[in-house]
Order: sequence, then C-alpha cells, then structure tokens
Amino acid sequence: MARILLGVSGGIAAYKSLELARLATLAGHGVRVTMTEAATRFVGAASFEGIVGASVLTSEFEHDPLGGAFPGEARPEHDPIGHLELAANCDAYLIAPASANTLAKLAAGMADSMLTTSFLACTAPRLVAPAMNDRMYADAATQANLATLRERGVETIEPGEGRLASRGEHGRGRLPDPAELLARVEAVLPAGERPWDGKRVLVTAGGTREPLDSVRFLGNRSSGRMGLALAAAAARRGADVTLIAANVALPAPAGVRRIDVETTAELADATRAEFAQTHLLLMAAAPADFRSTAAVSGKLERQGDLDVHLEPTEDILGSLEPKDGQTVVAFAAEHGENVDRAREKLKRKNAHLVVLNDISNQEIGFDSAENAATLISSTSESTLPRAPKDVIAEQILDRLDEMRQWEGSPQLADTQSGPQGRESGEGTPPTGATP
Repeated sequence: MARILLGVSGGIAAYKSLELARLATLAGHGVRVTMTEAATRFVGAASFEGIVGASVLTSEFEHDPLGGAFPGEARPEHDPIGHLELAANCDAYLIAPASANTLAKLAAGMADSMLTTSFLACTAPRLVAPAMNDRMYADAATQANLATLRERGVETIEPGEGRLASRGEHGRGRLPDPAELLARVEAVLPAGERPWDGKRVLVTAGGTREPLDSVRFLGNRSSGRMGLALAAAAARRGADVTLIAANVALPAPAGVRRIDVETTAELADATRAEFAQTHLLLMAAAPADFRSTAAVSGKLERQGDLDVHLEPTEDILGSLEPKDGQTVVAFAAEHGENVDRAREKLKRKNAHLVVLNDISNQEIGFDSAENAATLISSTSESTLPRAPKDVIAEQILDRLDEMRQWEGSPQLADTQSGPQGRESGEGTPPTGATP
C-alpha cells in the first residue's frame, strides 16, 4: 500500500489525527508522523508512535532511527538527511490539522521545523486540512495564504461547520472526520496496479422527486448512502467513477465525479448520456414510480380534498441496451424478501445482477448506516448478512469480480456527452418538502 506522511500542527483538533493514523494503518498504509512543538501540547508523540509503529519527528535536527524509511521497509545503510529522506519516500503528505500559524509559514516558504522543511522538500501530492476558530479561518490573511498554497498545487480540504472548541462558538473551522481525510489522501495517491484501473463505473444514488407544485413533491426515503458507498468502493479499486445523485444531501466520495439531478426524467437523461462510456452501471438510485399529470407552477392552496392524477415515470433501466462487455446491476427494494419479483426484474431490466433489499426491516432500510441484501444472478443466489453499507458495497463488487464480467469489455466511446442535470464537486442540500 501507500506511504503517507502525516504532519500535525498545534490545535485542539490534533486528537482527530490519532484516529486518522489508526485508520490509515488499518487500511494497510505505512504512516510516518511529524509534529510541531505546539502540537505536542495537545497530543503526545508516544500516542502516534504506538499506533503507526514508528518514531515521531518534531525537529529537522532530530535523528531518525528509521533513516526516513516507513514501517515495514528496511532502513537505508547510510544515515540520510531526515527531512529530505522522509519527504522523498512518501507517496502523499497531509498536514492535519493545519493551524493558521502553520499555513502562514507554508505559504511564506518558511522552514523552521521538521514539518515545514519536509513540506518544502516534498514533491509528492501535498494536502492541508485547516482547523481553527472561524474568525481566524475567515481572516483575509488566512484566506490569502490558502490561495497561495492552492496556486502552488497544494490541495486544500475545507473545514466543516459546527461547534468549535471555544465555549458557545459555532462556525466554519472544524477538522473533517478522519475517514474523510483518509479518503481525500487516498484519492491523490498514485494509482499503481489497482484491479479496476481503466474501468469506467457509473453509480446512481438517492431518490428522485416529482413536483406536485412549487413546494410539494412525490418521492421516497432513499438517502443515497448505499450508492455513495458503492462509488467509494469502486474508486478505491482504481475505477474512474461518475456519481449521478438524485437529491442526495451527503458529500460525494473523494475523487468521484458528481452530477446532481432531481426528477426521474433528469436521472434518465443523465444516465443515458453517461452509459455509452460505461463499463459498469450500479443503478442504486430509487426513482419515483409515478408523477403528477398536471404539476402546478405555483403553490396549491389548502382547501378541501385534493385529487391528484398520476402517471408512470420512465423505466430507466428498461430503456438502456447494454453492449457485450457492459455490466448492469439493478437494485430491488421489496417489502419482504420477494425473490421471485427480483428474478423477474433481473430479466426485465436486462441486468446481470440484482441486489434485493428487504425494506420491511427498519434497521436496514432507507437512511440506515447498515444494510443486508440478497444477490441474484441468472445462475446463483447468495445472501449478504447485515453489515455497514461500505462493507456491503465491497461484497457486491467482489461478487462482480467473481462473475468475471470484465472479460471482453468493449472499446467504449471516449466522447463525454454533456450530462443533463447540475454537475458539481460537492453535495448540495435537497430543496422542497414532502406534502
């Protein structure tokens, strides 16, 4: 796996970097840690050393027992210059948290610690995750320093908004969750020889909404969590992933191209536009099955009974014509384990695999962090017991590998059709409300 250099500067969010180091180590990455002297006032070096299995360095004059090597690697026979060797050996360098003081030093090119000198010497992808009080973050000096770093190719991981360390304070300046930080680092790592390199994967997620008027809509409870987990899993395997998100309030996984849509018609248009360039379609979105025949442009007044006439929406999967080598995975949300209906859907939708979810179990239904599923193909049926959705996502992709659907993949079109819908890199909160 990769060699990640983690820089920790002074700030109360430094405790989150311990969890980041743990997650990266569990993922198989080799991790080395540098700390500023101020950082040691918030968390001890011994805690990091116990997690990553390697010494922590704070001064550029400090002797490195590993000689710049990462855990699991042999120490070089000579005694190299520490800050140069560590920077030369890493595959990515993340500073988290990056304090206002450290950002200023990095932007000015100062080199007064192990963290800053190794940052200057590093030619691998570099990332900073600012974390501080919201007023310090919003200050013109901090924003100018961040702009300078971005111009030099340093990736900035925007802080979150919420409660801050100071009592009663709320604003933008929180360090993102460690899992998100790790995903951002993994997204910039050299691809190497990952199993799905060169594959194009299209994932749909969320639930479409069909307007009744300018305020109300018909929709469903899908949060998009399963689709996001699938997109993240495919990206980790090296695939070029596009996510079509229908009213998904959650952020897209790092390194995933995102297209936002609202209605079933928009989802259908975007899916058709992307499908011709796709090796694998994971149709995890939950399109609304019906729409109003006469949606009102204004707001319906509340007066007496309301008659709503509905018509079926488009069958998106049924309208696609997979070529040889293209793989289609359909999802079936059934109230109860209705395997017969799922098998019928497998044929009707021209799918290679159906993922059957029993939504009668509220613990694994819509908007849950966990799921359970039955995988149904033309030749087999297997059960995935209850587990976190990211685990279920990996198991689904493992099943596709077992089916060997990648063999004989066609030469797909290289042209990228203009997607229908709103394309962005960040999640956009849904609008409207259920009637």
